[in-house]
Amino acid sequence: MASVFTSLLRKRSDTVLQDVYRGRLRLSVIGRHLATSARMCSSESSIESHYAEVNGVRIHYEKTGSGDHTVLLLPGALGSSRTDFGPQLEKLNKKKYTIYAFDPRGYGKSIPPERDWPLLFLQRDAEDAVALMKSFQVPQYSVMGWSDGGITGLIIAGRYPQLLRRLIVWGANGYILESDMKLFRDIEDVNKWSERMREPFVKLYGMNYFQTQWSNWVNAYGRYFKDRDGDICREEVKKIRCPTLIVHGQKDALVVQEHPDYLHATIPGSQLVNWPEGKHNLHLRYADELNKLAEEFLDKDK
Repeated sequence: MASVFTSLLRKRSDTVLQDVYRGRLRLSVIGRHLATSARMCSSESSIESHYAEVNGVRIHYEKTGSGDHTVLLLPGALGSSRTDFGPQLEKLNKKKYTIYAFDPRGYGKSIPPERDWPLLFLQRDAEDAVALMKSFQVPQYSVMGWSDGGITGLIIAGRYPQLLRRLIVWGANGYILESDMKLFRDIEDVNKWSERMREPFVKLYGMNYFQTQWSNWVNAYGRYFKDRDGDICREEVKKIRCPTLIVHGQKDALVVQEHPDYLHATIPGSQLVNWPEGKHNLHLRYADELNKLAEEFLDKDK
């Protein structure tokens, strides 16, 4: 967009200089003309930061784009709009889509409150997301959800079928296996993570809050496993009827192939794309490719 705008200004500058020389335009007209172009460019490229009161808490969200198709981005565990979806906020087509991304309560800039962990914490995140979008008076929207955000998207789609146009999820699962819990326990100590993976969370939260809440996250999944026999959102998944795209990174160390296969088999008409080189955060490593795939899917109902 910046290069297009620069080119436009250059062309207009040449024309303006000629017209001024010929006495055809007043300088006030020139100023208004260039200011209008600048506002148009800024409107399409800016990412706005806002807060809204949702279900008794103050929720932070970001908004960008001005298109007719509204898309909500749902982040993963302890994630935020910018840490989890920078390439999507920046690069998805802003003329086609109006894009929202929010920080779930206790995450990112939605602190305070500190995050707490009721048994159905993902269901609560889903209700917060629905309430947030309702406050914008958006009748229908699509969801792109990653990891915990993908599960939140599944819950929204199952509980509120009238709200969703389309659903895209990756790194998501509808239930927890004993082997999944072992994987989670193995990464509970964040000191064992690579610096590259740990650094964004430490920068966002500080080490103490991050470690405490990450351990709380592992334990919260343990309650899904123990108290609900591993069921996270099986009932919601069975009720999903909107067009659904499931993307799975086949090198995902946290979500095994069984989970996307289950979603694909359970959601009628869903599509499954297996990404051979993709890991859990494939939307960051392969941002341009994932964005292209997402836009192709989102545009099918036009």
